[in-house]
Amino acid sequence: MPASDAAEHPEQPWNRRRLRSTNERLLLDRLRSGGAASRAQLARETGLSKPTVSSALAALEEAGLVREAGTLAPERGRVAVLYAPDPAAGYALGIDIGRSWLRVAVADLDGAVVARADVRNRARTSGAMADLVVSTAHQVVANSGVGAHEVAHAVVGTPGVYDEKQRRVRYAMHLPGWGRAGLFDRMREELGIPLEVHNDANLAALGEYTYGVGAGSRLFAYIMIGTGLGMGVVSEGRLFTGAHGGAGEIGFLPWPGRHKPETLEDAVSGEAVVEAARHFGMTGQLTAKAVFDAAREGHGPAVEAVRLEGERIAHTVAAATAVLDPDLVVLGGGVGHSVDLLLPPVRETLRALTPLRPRIAPGRLGEDAVLLGAVATALGTARDVVFERRSGS
Repeated sequence: MPASDAAEHPEQPWNRRRLRSTNERLLLDRLRSGGAASRAQLARETGLSKPTVSSALAALEEAGLVREAGTLAPERGRVAVLYAPDPAAGYALGIDIGRSWLRVAVADLDGAVVARADVRNRARTSGAMADLVVSTAHQVVANSGVGAHEVAHAVVGTPGVYDEKQRRVRYAMHLPGWGRAGLFDRMREELGIPLEVHNDANLAALGEYTYGVGAGSRLFAYIMIGTGLGMGVVSEGRLFTGAHGGAGEIGFLPWPGRHKPETLEDAVSGEAVVEAARHFGMTGQLTAKAVFDAAREGHGPAVEAVRLEGERIAHTVAAATAVLDPDLVVLGGGVGHSVDLLLPPVRETLRALTPLRPRIAPGRLGEDAVLLGAVATALGTARDVVFERRSGS
């Protein structure tokens, strides 16, 4: 039928269905962003008529997408029923794969975590790691009391960059064999849940934007310093990943080493802190945490190692700032527990390096940043999927 005819016949069934679906989605989005509201309030805020709002709310309630959430007793007039999205309408799965730990969580549509597990990653092969991810995810879903069919979407965070065309992860240097093609396809099949793969630093940035210190920032960079070095960039609430997903792979930036050219990751990662401590005279079985703990106690070589680490982080921040002009730089990852020690040398060195000085802050989410970023990302898709399933859109 020509468009002009369609305009003259608005009573066509498909037209009415689409309009109803649009109205229902409008109300659901408003309830999710603005909190519980009455019919009259929703009509005022959306511009829809009260009968339309009542009809759409009735359909959403019948579909299990909204529920009554109390009442509002005004000074004058009748008591009004308040409506809110039903968080149990569906669920999302977040997964954080790190070299030392695997973290998995199931969250309802409000983003509340209903079950999680933190498991030591002792897998020696990529196949064993894939098995651990699947078995842990199944266990967490089972422990949540949620049916597997109710989990609408899953997101996994991993070091490296996922290549959608080749179906594999690139640049995951610290997870041997993790770049093998087909690993994530196998996980999708065994999980039985649609699965997206994202870089861990990117998800940590989204986690801090959604739940942490990055909320309200126009453009911020999250620098993840741990086993490796990475950066996630969130601009106007959206990730910036570049043309091939490699934006933020700052570990590959060249760095002038003492004996040979190195990368920035060689200079700034947790292992670099240990190497610097040894260079300044610390001995024994050292870890980055042990060096920071010793620095906190005032141990000379450890203090020097931490100061050097702060100076190198300042170079990292200066490079990112010159390219991105962020209003906020968040420091997180494995060094997150010791950012208080690093901030003074970072800020002091940054003043000497560049006139560009964004606010620098420690991450608020600590080791949960990647996991919560995965949950937040999975929720975005899960909410769409659940609406389409339940409303028949």
